[in-house]
Amino acid sequence: MTMLPRFLGTVFPMAAAEVAAEGSPGGLLVSHILAAVIFSAVGLAAFCASVWVISKITPFSLRKELEEDQNTAVAIIIGAMILGMSIIIAGAIHG
Repeated sequence: MTMLPRFLGTVFPMAAAEVAAEGSPGGLLVSHILAAVIFSAVGLAAFCASVWVISKITPFSLRKELEEDQNTAVAIIIGAMILGMSIIIAGAIHG
């Protein structure tokens, strides 16, 4: 038995019975879907936290630069940073 089904059984007690019957395809499917939902939520939280940190460490207002000043260079740099963080988080979750 892998670590993930045990973890899911402790976090979601309803799924514990289905995870215990690993021989059935339905229980395995439920555990995989549950794992995907959990990892998606964790990845989304990490991504939001990284965007918040990026906005706090910049010495200027991102909203002002993007909306009022129409600064394309800042938009490209911020987009590249967001893409880079997404790739890092996806790699960490994929393992």
